[in-house]
Amino acid sequence: MAAKLFVGNLPYAMTGDSLRAVFEKVGKVVDANVVMDKMTGRSRGFGFVEMSSDDEAKKAIADINGTEVDGRKIFVSEARPQAPREN
Repeated sequence: MAAKLFVGNLPYAMTGDSLRAVFEKVGKVVDANVVMDKMTGRSRGFGFVEMSSDDEAKKAIADINGTEVDGRKIFVSEARPQAPREN
């Protein structure tokens, strides 16, 4: 079972590939993406990483949360389910 992580305070120049590279140091990454602003096309400063197992996700949180990436202290936690949107 894959586990999805929220990653906050990302450097604005970070891409999905560079985010994946950070997390591949601690385990197998299924998917990694940086959330982009629809209007400007720039990073919103956060993203999501999906690890291949719960154990790897816990290891990623323990090893990466609070570390510095390109001069910014990033935050890693379990992703919460998206709240339903009203139209």
